Amino acid sequence: MRQVDEFTIANKPIASIDLMEKAARAFVQSFLRDEFDTSKHIAIFCGKGNNGGDGLAIAHLLLSNGYLNIKVYITNFSSKQSTDFTINLQRLEESRCKKVILNNAADLKNIKADLIIDAILGSGLNKPLAGEYAELASQINKAKKKVYAVDVPTGFFAEGELPSNYNGVSAFKTICFQRPKINFFMPESVLATEQFEVVEIGLDEDFIEKQNTDFYLIEVRDIKKILKPRKLFSHKGTYGHALIIAGNTNTMGAALLSSMACLHTGAGLITACIPQSGLIALNTILPEVMALPRDEYTRIEDQHKYQAVAIGPGLGISTAHEHLLESLIAINRPLVIDADGLNMLAERQDLIEKLPQYSILTPHMKEFDRLFGEHNSWWETLQTARTQARRLKIVIVLKNQFTFICSPEGKVYINPTGHPAMAQGGMGDVLTGVITSFLAQKYTALNAAILGCFIHGQTGNELADNHFVVTASQVASGISTRIQQLI
Repeated sequence: MRQVDEFTIANKPIASIDLMEKAARAFVQSFLRDEFDTSKHIAIFCGKGNNGGDGLAIAHLLLSNGYLNIKVYITNFSSKQSTDFTINLQRLEESRCKKVILNNAADLKNIKADLIIDAILGSGLNKPLAGEYAELASQINKAKKKVYAVDVPTGFFAEGELPSNYNGVSAFKTICFQRPKINFFMPESVLATEQFEVVEIGLDEDFIEKQNTDFYLIEVRDIKKILKPRKLFSHKGTYGHALIIAGNTNTMGAALLSSMACLHTGAGLITACIPQSGLIALNTILPEVMALPRDEYTRIEDQHKYQAVAIGPGLGISTAHEHLLESLIAINRPLVIDADGLNMLAERQDLIEKLPQYSILTPHMKEFDRLFGEHNSWWETLQTARTQARRLKIVIVLKNQFTFICSPEGKVYINPTGHPAMAQGGMGDVLTGVITSFLAQKYTALNAAILGCFIHGQTGNELADNHFVVTASQVASGISTRIQQLI
């Protein structure tokens, strides 16, 4: 992003100080949507670099918008001072804004403010805070005020492994510029910011898109490019035959949810390989889905008639199921493997090495660790996922609030959709069904995973607008409507 800043300034008719002004305006516009009470007291903490320059420009703009109770605290912990900070400080000197110079953190006796804006340090940090900066962050946190961070919270690493003992500013909201930081998508980031919003500041988008990177953020426009509308004279055979091997005596719900999701995502034919005891439930709830009763010695005959095969949701672990998984792997056609399918793989490391290329694994973190060893952080987990996806030529869907889809080329596609209201059992079963359906419809493994994760999450987002809790059944049945809105 620093390169993008430099390129924008060099190639567009805009000076560095004016770009900083645009960033400050974008921040303030977002801030005003949340905090429209101009009588509130606001403390703005500014370092002496460009992040602090943003803070000074924000102070000036808030004054212009009628906020009268603003106090700016300038940290004098370093002799270095950026040019744009100096210019904005001169501008602020001419205003009625109150300013306090902090030569050390102990000078800050009490923060008498309703809100705090953190503009102390920017995104270049790569080690934990120390000295006066650490003490100041501690005092800000102890004040227990609502904090808005400029671009990143002070002390937060924009990328790379996050320390387990985070000692930076804990923000309520971070308003970041043009692109989110990669680490905002890591669960550990919740220690630094409860939420984040990205605002446009006019950086050169063409230049950004041309940057060499292994990280990609999935957007609606990407989904619309991938999705294929249905054409005249197509029929059930056009959209593939999916086989879902799932469910057990006490876990038939997993098989039903996966099959329901597969159905509503558009597979032309669906067969559920389930225990004999689940036939009545399947025929009653999903009459469109065919059944392949599963007994102790089930063998999948004529596997080539299925365009996609999924195994695992609610399946249970047994010697018979392990042999079934092994026989599917031996056919050497891509599989979608979830839940107990992953747990059996973890017990049979030899089978991992034999996985058909372009298979899709959908683990949550504990399942991933069972497969590939213990990890101490999400960044470390993600690096292993990238390595294994590249080594095995498979797609790994690493599930969490924000899901990471790792491609056989080692690329990472970050899915931003999904909602805490979806934190209920069965959501993974639904995702398996959605991905399997797209795979049956002849999308590539990577595109099936991208489509599945995005649409699954966005369906949940829309349902969460009107529901405190969103169930897996609601998501499964709502998938078709969401696809139609995206076509």
